[in-house]
Amino acid sequence: MIIDSHQHFWQLNQPFNYRWLRQHQHQRICRDYLPADLKPHLDSVGIDRSVLVQTQHNLDETRWALHLAEENEFIAGVVGWIDLRSEACEDQLLEFKYHPKFVGIRHVVQDEPDEDFIVRAEFLRGLRVLERHQVPFDILTYAHHLKHAVTLGRVVPDLPMVIDHLSKPKIRDGLINRWARELRAAAEFPNFVCKLSGLVTESDWDCWKPVDLEPYVATALDAFGPERCMFGSDWPVLELAGTYEQIYQALIEALGPISVSERDQIFGNTAQQFYAIDI
Repeated sequence: MIIDSHQHFWQLNQPFNYRWLRQHQHQRICRDYLPADLKPHLDSVGIDRSVLVQTQHNLDETRWALHLAEENEFIAGVVGWIDLRSEACEDQLLEFKYHPKFVGIRHVVQDEPDEDFIVRAEFLRGLRVLERHQVPFDILTYAHHLKHAVTLGRVVPDLPMVIDHLSKPKIRDGLINRWARELRAAAEFPNFVCKLSGLVTESDWDCWKPVDLEPYVATALDAFGPERCMFGSDWPVLELAGTYEQIYQALIEALGPISVSERDQIFGNTAQQFYAIDI
């Protein structure tokens, strides 16, 4: 079972905040992206299922995403949003927890103006709620936030957490040393896994090559092992830099020679196990 662990949908006539899509640099992807747009790409490279990940800090978007998952069998799970800072976060979680396609929670930490947002007391309180219910958490941060992973590993050691897009290393600038050191520190905590996703959009959009990704992919694979790495496309954001098929092939090239069992782990088993996807 091959799983894309990270993709999005959006529909511009929905009452959500799509302001970021209307920024000049994102005009290329400022249109509707729905299941019928993704399915041909999945079929073209032989992917069976996908995990739909939130883009909005909005409970209604989570409800909308779960509705799409009910209508489309290939959507194996939904990573939604609740307000982890709210004292009502547990009640919000319980609305979704028992939906058969609800698999996790994410917050767009990278957009928070407070660099230490993810380790503030009220947010950690919400993460402890997820830990108590064993609901996985997707960590969306920039490279300069990765230093906080060690704190999270200590505070919520039993919460399954996945580092989206390898915490967005600065591939375009060729920066790797500090990022690699902090990624390895995160890997010391067994409840962390990582997504090999979103890397091409951290590269030069117009002239990236698979070889540009290799040092970052190799670092993650060495730190976490294939059993704690999962493929994610980050479609349709990836269309800023290429096609779904190009990005899929680029990761295969960046991984280099790996065994069949390692490939199966990265391209399906890790996501299935982490999100407890019922196949």
